[in-house]
Amino acid sequence: MEYQGIRNWEGLLDPLDDNLRGEILRYGDFVDAAYKSFDFNPSSPTYANCRFPKRTLFERSGLRDTGYQVTKHLRATSGIQLPRWMEKAPSWMFTQSSWIGYAAVSQNKAEIARLGRRDVVIAFRGTATCLEWLENLRATLTQLPNTECDKNGSDESGPMVERGFLSLYTSGTPIRPSLQEMVREETKRLLQTYGDEPLSLTIAGHSLGAALATLAAYDIKTTFNRVPVLVTVISFGGPRVGNRSFRQLLDKQGTKVLRIVNSDDVITKLPGFVIDGDQNDVADKGDLSMASFPSWIQKRMENTQWVYAEVGRELRLSSKDSPYLNSINVATCHDLKTYLHLVNGFVSSSCPFVEKANRFLGNRRR
Repeated sequence: MEYQGIRNWEGLLDPLDDNLRGEILRYGDFVDAAYKSFDFNPSSPTYANCRFPKRTLFERSGLRDTGYQVTKHLRATSGIQLPRWMEKAPSWMFTQSSWIGYAAVSQNKAEIARLGRRDVVIAFRGTATCLEWLENLRATLTQLPNTECDKNGSDESGPMVERGFLSLYTSGTPIRPSLQEMVREETKRLLQTYGDEPLSLTIAGHSLGAALATLAAYDIKTTFNRVPVLVTVISFGGPRVGNRSFRQLLDKQGTKVLRIVNSDDVITKLPGFVIDGDQNDVADKGDLSMASFPSWIQKRMENTQWVYAEVGRELRLSSKDSPYLNSINVATCHDLKTYLHLVNGFVSSSCPFVEKANRFLGNRRR
């Protein structure tokens, strides 16, 4: 359970514990399977859907012998209302609902014995469709629904999250349930099926998927009284999600978040900016220090829609430390395979990368 964050990964990140490294890579492979299963071809009749059925998804995406079985396909729907003239554009440009990932459950007895519990994994891919990109640009903070501030109509800046991420998580149509509804439905079913066993829930995602994983973890812990002992988020290259009040809610409910961050990845520095309220708020050396401002300015800044807070614990890596990466550019630094490559090679802050056989990038050298 320590590898799932029950003690906030204390003493396991620097140097990086080899068992934890293996678990991070394993959940990264689940996210990679979500990318490989998605139909990216705009001219395909199945564009923005999953290419594989649940039964063979892992095998056909190249992920064999996981000990897990996919139980649910998950979709995300954009809440953006498009102008009527968009109806004349190619259909792929305004695909409103798309396959975003899946839920799976460990079924193999040996895997359950290795973990000491049955594990449920929810994996989310990153941004792929036009409307998902547009949702990413809706970067201002908005009130998190069904919190005390929201119910009381308070003017205080209570828990707030990025508007676009919340839209993708909560929006639905008359024929398409929201991602939130699907996650809740499947979580309820799995708790009813396996709730009497030792159980964990791990939500992994990359980029946009990491943001949705954080929202899903918060939602599950808020919605269900009888949740697994531990709900864990493994975030690869995730953008910022919410403000300081949102982070405090996550901490209070016991949601564990491990953020794997590439210092050279600009996406992890977006959206908005971070003001250092305590040491856990610091995302980078470039962040502002709230302590340097008068209290009234601090209050005004916190009430804006642009002040975010980092969540959970951070494993910070850097593309510049790898001798295998040929170039340092925005796309390469944010790529999931780069993240898995860096995790595979990271030892400690004093020995940031050790050369070894690499199954993610091959033997390419800078």
